[in-house]
Amino acid sequence: MQKHIPTQRGAALIRLDGATGEGGGQILRTGLALSVITGRPLQIERIRAGRPKPGLMRQHLTCVQAAQAISGATVSGAELGSQQLSFHPGPVRAGDYDFAVGTAGSCTLVLQTVLPPLMLAEGPSRLQLHGGTHNPMAPPFHFLDRCFAPLVRRTGVGLTMSLRRHGFYPAGGGEIEAVIHPAAEGPQPFDLLERGAAQDAFAEVVAPALPRSVSLRELDALGRALGWEAGQLRELPCRQNEGPGNALMVTLVHEHATELLMRLGERGLSAEAVAAAMVQDVRAAQASDGAVGEHLADQWALPLALAVVNTGRPARYSFGTMTDHTRTNFGVIEQVLAVRFDVVRTTTRFEVTVRPASAEAAEGAESAETPESNRTVVNATR
Repeated sequence: MQKHIPTQRGAALIRLDGATGEGGGQILRTGLALSVITGRPLQIERIRAGRPKPGLMRQHLTCVQAAQAISGATVSGAELGSQQLSFHPGPVRAGDYDFAVGTAGSCTLVLQTVLPPLMLAEGPSRLQLHGGTHNPMAPPFHFLDRCFAPLVRRTGVGLTMSLRRHGFYPAGGGEIEAVIHPAAEGPQPFDLLERGAAQDAFAEVVAPALPRSVSLRELDALGRALGWEAGQLRELPCRQNEGPGNALMVTLVHEHATELLMRLGERGLSAEAVAAAMVQDVRAAQASDGAVGEHLADQWALPLALAVVNTGRPARYSFGTMTDHTRTNFGVIEQVLAVRFDVVRTTTRFEVTVRPASAEAAEGAESAETPESNRTVVNATR
């Protein structure tokens, strides 16, 4: 059976304002996941009010439809451009599902909507996802596969992913398969404060339907700037009729965590300019003292919160940059689950403790690992 997840303050209806914080689609996706997990109806207004084109776009509508499919929800307001949504879920249902965005919109964001509920379902699920796989402002497939999924597996939840076909804007056409096996005792929390020793670093280019010279120029410029050897500079194979598209990716493997950075090529931007921007990203990531990067700091919050609620045990992780995206996601989760994100800023990074809300007093203040003079308590939700 689906695991019971204690909720914050026992309220029946989840009310969310889509204009809160960074005002983007993450509020919708996290809200949908939490609604299915807790069985509480969701009412959200001003969806994506912080974006140039507010309301539900195709990929967001697919997230709603996917959450509806796995829970048998009753929904109103699920239409393109809608800025209001009412969502009344039933119990989460494991199974085989096929979700298609229908455009080049990100299918990885659809996965992140339904994964948390399916982590707690009564059996395994297999998902076929169609749409964009390497999009701006969305995690690419390789990020989820190399950075996010290994952390999920450390909670005891099985998550395997495979890329069937690349999908780029505007053609789309990408396909991902994901298989989810819930943990028998539910997800288990763990600390991730240090990323550990560097183990590997390499760059890859995928550029379907473009001249090979584009890939070679990007890799050459990156390699010369970073002093990397030929074995660290790789071209990824593409299938026929994929693209056009161009993604330059760098993977930084550490003992306890992996970071993946991506820069997308675009018309009018030279290969050398794409590589130069990536060089700056790599140097910033290598200089960071956080265990995870700024994007994983946001995306890891809900799976870890579910593990904390499941066991009643707090867990910690660290990251180098606090974004509005992360801060907003913390606030949405706190509004629904009986957890609190206690964030401390040290001289070099942010450290967050995710703790059961009822255990705040007993757990006390922050860890004593860092001298108090170097720590600043941060309100995560303001």
